[in-house]
Amino acid sequence: MSAPLTPPPPPHGRSPHGGWQPPSAGQVAAASADGSAGHGRTGHAGFAVPAGFAGHGGQGDHAGYGWYEQDGPGMRTELREAAVTAVAVALGGVLLGVLWWWLAPRVPLTGDVVGDNWVVYLKDTEGEQAIGVDGTFTLLALGLGAVSALAVFLVRRRGGVPLVVALGVGGLLGSLLAWRLGVWLGPAQDVVAHAKQVGAGVTFEAPLKLSAKGALLAWPFAGLVVHLGLTALFGPRDPDPFPPADLSVPQRPDGGAPGA
Repeated sequence: MSAPLTPPPPPHGRSPHGGWQPPSAGQVAAASADGSAGHGRTGHAGFAVPAGFAGHGGQGDHAGYGWYEQDGPGMRTELREAAVTAVAVALGGVLLGVLWWWLAPRVPLTGDVVGDNWVVYLKDTEGEQAIGVDGTFTLLALGLGAVSALAVFLVRRRGGVPLVVALGVGGLLGSLLAWRLGVWLGPAQDVVAHAKQVGAGVTFEAPLKLSAKGALLAWPFAGLVVHLGLTALFGPRDPDPFPPADLSVPQRPDGGAPGA
């Protein structure tokens, strides 16, 4: 009677039931002693760990899991640049305020004495100077918003959420500064005292006044829209992580089609 046949040992890395079997401690030690494989380190037997990859507590190009590449200068640097941008844009409100005071149309007023009281009224009741004051501020704010967006884009092309928020906040602060500066540079706010000073029936200029407060949003609105357009048209593009596959039909060395 012959001895029972002994089945051959399973191939390396496979269990007798066809599954995968983890390498033994000796195999892992032998693989670790071989050194590096490919472009990275050799971790477990037969598996090359790419450069820049680290596992639990491992050290690679960056500690952590998987591939990691820092995109941009970092959040702390972006916040610092955003703060500088907001302050610089807000200081542009000085220019807007001076231009508004200089270019805005003048609203003529006149005063008269009725009984014992002074009355001040518009000299030209059908004039559109008051509307022109608001329109001048709005147009100037739109222009400065576009210029500030262009300047920020040229300085920092990659942009980022903090930079965009700083551009909007700086534009709003600049509009508020321009409004108060223009009012301060304009004629006196006490129209009755001014009428008494110049005399009854004498025309004088009304104080600079922004009736439509919505004009304060013209600068940040224009800045955000222009910056968004510049970023979409001329901003840097990230490389495509999945390039299109080459679907062209390969040619034979003799120039014929395959299978011909």
